[in-house]
Amino acid sequence: MKRWSRGLIIGLLALAVAGVAYEWWNSHQVEQLPPPASPQVAAPATPEPAPAVVASAPSPPAEPAILHAIEPEQASSSQPARLPGLDSSDDTITDALTNLLGKRSVLNFLNLDGFVRRAVATVDNLGRKHAASRLWPVVPTDGRFQVTKRNGDTLIAEANADRYTPFVRLVAGVDTTAAGDLYRQFYPLFQTAYEELGFPGKYFNDRLVVVIDQLLATPVPEGPVKLVLTNVKGPVPALRPWVRYEFADPALESRTAGQKMLMRMGTANAAVLKNWLTGFRARIVTKKS
Repeated sequence: MKRWSRGLIIGLLALAVAGVAYEWWNSHQVEQLPPPASPQVAAPATPEPAPAVVASAPSPPAEPAILHAIEPEQASSSQPARLPGLDSSDDTITDALTNLLGKRSVLNFLNLDGFVRRAVATVDNLGRKHAASRLWPVVPTDGRFQVTKRNGDTLIAEANADRYTPFVRLVAGVDTTAAGDLYRQFYPLFQTAYEELGFPGKYFNDRLVVVIDQLLATPVPEGPVKLVLTNVKGPVPALRPWVRYEFADPALESRTAGQKMLMRMGTANAAVLKNWLTGFRARIVTKKS
């Protein structure tokens, strides 16, 4: 089993668990010039030209600082001399993950076609309003989202959490120290995919930390979670209602895609994943002196 292979799964295991987008506003301040001085009444004389008022040029926007820089770990003799290119990394990743998890687990849980790109896109989307399942590096959980009825309300069924337990166990079984160290070694692949996604000059690890912090801040619902069907205008029959449920509480529904996934997975599963993410985060943040 290749020890370095664990780094390749981290983009999946860290945050593809089951995407309120960050918007940045640029404020523009218009500098007002002082009004011209009133003309002076005096003896006729050659008027002196008024001094020109020159507005100071605005300072150029500061380049975004890297908050959590990734420093590559020392490569061991068991690791490859250099990383494969992003476009040619699928075969290497497939072999590595099969050696690590076994063929059955790979087939049951992972989508290895463009794995690094999928992992990066999913990390970014988990911190936004929607996370399209077609981009996930994991196979969507089997079965339908389960609900129960009580006193006229639609609630998340307790049994729904069981659908996610096998995957949660898989994540919990990965050592966070080794995972963090190896993620550092393979970081250039993730950074390349992030810039390719449409974030040139942005640092993927900073985004990863932000999304982890969002997931760790996921609220723990008190009691059964009430659901409602998404309001659809027009005569649209609810033939597949299990894909149209949303949280009845607007405060919960306004959460990010990743936070809503954790809440749907059940309290126990969410606690396990939060614990794993806490350990993993400690390995990828810049240590402050």
